[in-house]
Amino acid sequence: MPETSLGHRASSRWKAALAAFRNWSPEAVSPPVLPLVDAEAGDFRAALESLPDPVLIVEGGAVGNLSARRILFANAAARGLLKVEGRGEPLVAALRDPQALDAVDAAIYGEIAGETTYEPAGAQDRFWRISVTPLTAAGLGRKMAVVRFRDETDSQRIERMRADFLANASHELKTPLASLQGFIETLKGHARDDERARDRFLDIMAAQTARMSRLIADLLALSRIELSEHISPAGRADVARATTDVMDALAPLLAEHDSRVELVERPTDATVVGDRDQIIQVIQNLTENAVRYSGRGSRVGIHILGDLSLAEAQAPSRSDSARLALLTPDREGGVRYVLIRVVDQGEGLARENLPRLTERFYRVEGQKSGASPGTGLGLSIVKHIVNRHRGGLIVESQKGHGTTFSVYFPVTERRGVTEPG
Repeated sequence: MPETSLGHRASSRWKAALAAFRNWSPEAVSPPVLPLVDAEAGDFRAALESLPDPVLIVEGGAVGNLSARRILFANAAARGLLKVEGRGEPLVAALRDPQALDAVDAAIYGEIAGETTYEPAGAQDRFWRISVTPLTAAGLGRKMAVVRFRDETDSQRIERMRADFLANASHELKTPLASLQGFIETLKGHARDDERARDRFLDIMAAQTARMSRLIADLLALSRIELSEHISPAGRADVARATTDVMDALAPLLAEHDSRVELVERPTDATVVGDRDQIIQVIQNLTENAVRYSGRGSRVGIHILGDLSLAEAQAPSRSDSARLALLTPDREGGVRYVLIRVVDQGEGLARENLPRLTERFYRVEGQKSGASPGTGLGLSIVKHIVNRHRGGLIVESQKGHGTTFSVYFPVTERRGVTEPG
């Protein structure tokens, strides 16, 4: 068959499929998603429906009427992303980004293809690149455009992780490196033959080296968690059993601080959807902080509550304290949670310190954590792990009366949500 005939046939197929939109109206009973004109049009619909990238076909109305831009078709990926049914909804109700709407207008009314970025609201950061292409066909008499979304979350996270790692590592490693350099120069100089000074300087250098090792380990852990934060875990974990494992692992720290950790209450079933190793890391970081900042001879209590609604998981546990939700999951009806509450007897925190607790390297001025200070990344790691698990994090504290951290994880997987792989 001549090449021109093939091109004419393909063009005719598209015209036939697109012409089917002419007779559709929002009041129609059947969905307007590329109705079958013939078998070939059905193939086009099936192809668009199966694409992993979200795709919309949008029609424009009057130029000055924003609500006249309507979604004629949304494939499965687009319906999941924008929470639409593809039955003629106004585009502005589903896509509220001004730059994206401008790009659609340019394609519909100016027949100018374009690209822009889109970051939907929500607890989990997502980054999309939107490509908009005019959709024209002779004789249709309608102004339309194809809108395609490409997920760039991974590439954006990698770039952000690289930049943050370099900035944070260079800043935090500068002090211990300068200290090591100073002691090395001293040992090479006048302290070379001073055995007492040499032993003291070597102990300090060993402590600084250990601190750098912890810092690098925490930075790498945080970077790995951030990289996969948008991918929900699929495993199951018993929170109560994970807590007892943490208590056993912290025995040397408890002996050093002459402190004790008690599992005050636990449900019969504390199984959640999650990565067991990461959940252990959350419990360990919160418990370590409680021990380190409570002083010698202190007692830390861990409470585990099961089968809670979102409102019950977020309920205050202390009436006399400042309270702040450091992370709140996207609301979804019917999800139950397991709550882990770590209560210490430390000095407590002033209200103004609470919002910054999960910032990288933030330390409350005047607080002491003993001879082995943390890296300032523990609570940041906790927040990102909890966010990956679609859970929540709350802090309650009062100066002089200790601090309570509450973290809750969903018991069941989120329904109707497709996460990128």
